[in-house]
Amino acid sequence: MKETAQQLVTAGKGIMAADLPAKRFAEQLKQHNVTAAEDSYRTWCELLVTAPRLSDEVSGVILAEDAVHLCTDEGQPLPDLVQERGMIPGITPSGGLVPLAGAPSEVIGSGLDGLRERFAKYAKMGFGFSKWRAPVRIGADIPSDYAMAANAYVLAQFAALSQEAGIVPMVEPEVELLGSHTIERCFEVTEALLRHTFAALYLHRVELESTLVKASMVLAGADCPTPADVDAVAELTIKAFRRGIPAAIPGIAFLSGGQNDFKSAAHLNAMNANYATPWALTFSYARALHRQAFGLWRGQAENAAAAQAALKRRAKMNSLASVGEWSPALEKETAAG
Repeated sequence: MKETAQQLVTAGKGIMAADLPAKRFAEQLKQHNVTAAEDSYRTWCELLVTAPRLSDEVSGVILAEDAVHLCTDEGQPLPDLVQERGMIPGITPSGGLVPLAGAPSEVIGSGLDGLRERFAKYAKMGFGFSKWRAPVRIGADIPSDYAMAANAYVLAQFAALSQEAGIVPMVEPEVELLGSHTIERCFEVTEALLRHTFAALYLHRVELESTLVKASMVLAGADCPTPADVDAVAELTIKAFRRGIPAAIPGIAFLSGGQNDFKSAAHLNAMNANYATPWALTFSYARALHRQAFGLWRGQAENAAAAQAALKRRAKMNSLASVGEWSPALEKETAAG
C-alpha cells in the first residue's frame, strides 16, 4: 500500500475523479438539453479513461459504484481498462450523505454496512485505492463539534477497512465552498476538522504512510463579499495543513470544490511554487478537469476527440501546477493551440 500511495502522488501527476453517479450524470447531460441514452454513461466513462496519453498527467482514476461493472464494447471491464492505460483504479464506496441524527442541518456519509465484504471484492477486481467524502458546511451555528467528530469517526472506519483489504484509503474531510463566510472562518473550521479527522485515524490504528488526504482549500465562501486573493489562499491552506496533517501522510490531493478551472490551477500552483511541505500537493479534480470536455461532448460521438483534447489540456495545466510551473500565460497558449 505504501508503494501505491507514493505512485498516486508521483511528481507531476494527479488523480482524476470520475465518480459521478449515473443519475447525476443524466441530470448534467439534461442541462445541455440532451437526454441520456442507454449507454451514455458508459460511453462518457470510457471517453475519460481513454483520452490519449492521459497517464502522463494522471496517476489514478476514481470510479463510482455505478461504473464498477461497466465494460467496453469488447467486453473489457472498466477497472481493467484503467490499468491497461497506465493508471490505478480507485473506488468511491460510500452510500451517499444522510441527515445526522440530532443535528438536522448537518450530514454524514452512509454505507459502512457490508463494506468489509465489498472491499474484499474490490481488491479482487484490482482496485488500488478508495475514497470517502465527509463534507461539512459553514453556517451560523455549524459545523458543530459533534458533526465533525461523527464524520471523522466514519472516515476512520472506512480507512481501517480499506487498509484491511490492502487498498489505500483516501480520506476527504471537506469544508464546502457554499456560504458567505470569510477565509478566516474557513481556516478555523478546516483546522478543527483536520484535528478531528486525525484523532480518529490514530484511534482506529490507520497507517498514515499508506493513507492519502483529499482536501478542500482554505477559501472564502462563494457568496463572501470579500473573496481572498491567490496568495492568501495558499498561505492559509498551508498553515492549516501544517497544524493538522502529520508529515507521515505521503500526499494531499485537492478537490476543486466548485472553483473554476483557472483558480483551481492558480491556487495549487501558488502552494507548490512558494512553500516547501512534507507532503506532495497535487490535484484530485472532477469538474476542474472535465467540465470543458463535458460541454464539448454533450453525448455526441463526433465530439469525442475534441472532448478528450480538452481533458488533456486541463490535465496538463494542473500537472504543471502540481510542481509549481503553471502560469496564466500557459493557459492562453494552450487555448490558442
